[in-house]
Amino acid sequence: MSQPMPRSPRMTKRVARRPGKATASIAKPAVAKSLGRLPEWNLDDLYAGLDDPAIKRDLDRADADCIAFEESYKGKLATMAAAPDGGAQLAEAVRRYEEIDDLMGRIGSYAGLVHAGDTLDPARTKFYGDVQERMTAASTHLLFFTLELNRVDDAVLEKAIAEPALGHYRPWLEDVRRYKPYQLEDRVEQLFHEKSVTGYSAWNRQFDATIANLRFKVAGKSLAIEPTLNLLVDRSGEKRKAAAEAMAQTFKDHVREFALITNTLAKDKEISDRWRGFVDIADDRHLSNRVEREVVDALVSAVRDAYPRLSHRYYALKAKWFGKKRLPHWDRNAPLPQVPTRTVGWAEAKDTVLTAYGAFSPKMAAIAKRFFDERWIDAPVRPGKAPGAFAHPTTPSAHPYVLLNYQGKPRDVMTLAHELGHGVHQVLAAPNGALMAPTPLTLAETASVFGEMLTFKKLLAATRDKKERKAMLAAKAEDMINTVVRQIAFYTFERSVHSERRKGELTAERIGELWLDVQRESLGPAIELKPGYENFWVYIPHFIHSPFYVYAYAFGDCLVNSLYAVYEHAAEGFAERYLAMLAAGGTKHHSELLKPFGLDARDPSFWQGGLGVIERMIAELESLG
Repeated sequence: MSQPMPRSPRMTKRVARRPGKATASIAKPAVAKSLGRLPEWNLDDLYAGLDDPAIKRDLDRADADCIAFEESYKGKLATMAAAPDGGAQLAEAVRRYEEIDDLMGRIGSYAGLVHAGDTLDPARTKFYGDVQERMTAASTHLLFFTLELNRVDDAVLEKAIAEPALGHYRPWLEDVRRYKPYQLEDRVEQLFHEKSVTGYSAWNRQFDATIANLRFKVAGKSLAIEPTLNLLVDRSGEKRKAAAEAMAQTFKDHVREFALITNTLAKDKEISDRWRGFVDIADDRHLSNRVEREVVDALVSAVRDAYPRLSHRYYALKAKWFGKKRLPHWDRNAPLPQVPTRTVGWAEAKDTVLTAYGAFSPKMAAIAKRFFDERWIDAPVRPGKAPGAFAHPTTPSAHPYVLLNYQGKPRDVMTLAHELGHGVHQVLAAPNGALMAPTPLTLAETASVFGEMLTFKKLLAATRDKKERKAMLAAKAEDMINTVVRQIAFYTFERSVHSERRKGELTAERIGELWLDVQRESLGPAIELKPGYENFWVYIPHFIHSPFYVYAYAFGDCLVNSLYAVYEHAAEGFAERYLAMLAAGGTKHHSELLKPFGLDARDPSFWQGGLGVIERMIAELESLG
């Protein structure tokens, strides 16, 4: 997308829940009652409300600070760096830059969280848009900073970094320098930056509004997307089918709108990539993830080669459980037959996750407990609320928040464990400061998936009933397939769309064909893709908000599988090393972080080890009949 170079003060940042999984819906009164009191977050730690005078004060301060920063340093960095006390002077400049980043992170985070609470409220939508515009305009005065830093001679900058105050920021400076080959002339960067509000950001907002307004007619009711998705994991096959057919019809009615959004954003990204000189369509994402292209290619190749041993094999087994040769796509995540499902109340979910975290590390549990005690979680489903779940780090001077759509299904407990993993990670990394706390997506998913694994293992160990154990193993196998296989299929689909878009606009029908191709390859012959499924690509937000984000989930899951194997065989001191890895935030490369565990993502066998965990789980399910 046509964005300024990364690492300018942020607007808002989320760590998102992986796409393609059913999430909670608006609960029926009886179910809602059984859940107990669900928490709603308290955003007063950021601001007291849309009319809080502190918002105007901080926006005005951000404007003034950005202008003052530009006046102090623009055109002076090269001379400053070469001065005898260049390291100290540059350190003070970076410190001021970081302070502005923290302030703008607070404002942008509040606007994003308020909007996520009700995306259909006109007042919140206007507030969100106005804040984005103000912050884009203010941060235009900061664009010069990283651009000029990258023009400082390598030897001069290295000498300046010898000063401890600037040496503290070495990881951030090295990160900035990685973008040096791709940065443009200052006025072009400024144009990209200012046009973002009417460019990709506007199309992102249009996508969100369109999704929020979609309605699906199921059994005489008009449902939003969340309750409709939830029906895809309902025990009733008729309800699953009705929901899938309703989705197919509504997506068909709106597919031209989504095709326009997709084409526009893909072209926008192509323009940016071409101007910056990125060779591969995903190189920008790899650079921001601080991961080498060959590492991602090895992951993708390993997973695609494993499709027959993973998803094809599992879905054939699941079809057999249902007494069929093939399952329609709406039964892909169906609960197992003859295994009752129960509603998990909020208190039980909380206790389950905290106990699992505590058994691994009391410190980890203590941090997670703060999310409950201090109201950092928003759990109920409300009309207009953002779908799915996410953890938002906000800014180091504040604390993270978690959004859920909780309805008491066992998978909702896993979602809670997942997002709290992100939250713990964000709390631990915060002392690194606004510039170095953020973690690349590939490693950001490690803590969340590890939190899920801890919770799953605890629940499994407490299960004595054979049918329940089978259901839990099946749910976990499906979860891992959705995380690894499905996300790599998504990545393959994105690559196809962006590659073809470089040759011209894609019709909605052509996008649907590309979608079906990757779904058939990844799901295998035991899943029957019924008419209408060709348009199910339209609701995946990651394709719109974060192109090529999705491989990070597969990276994180395979990494966690390998990490957990180390934990099981050498638990002594593991928790301390693990928490130290999380606390490093964005200060270290993945190779440095994994070294204490004897792991190397560049080793082809690394991915096989992670995939082998899923294979063994499927083998156990086969042995259970």
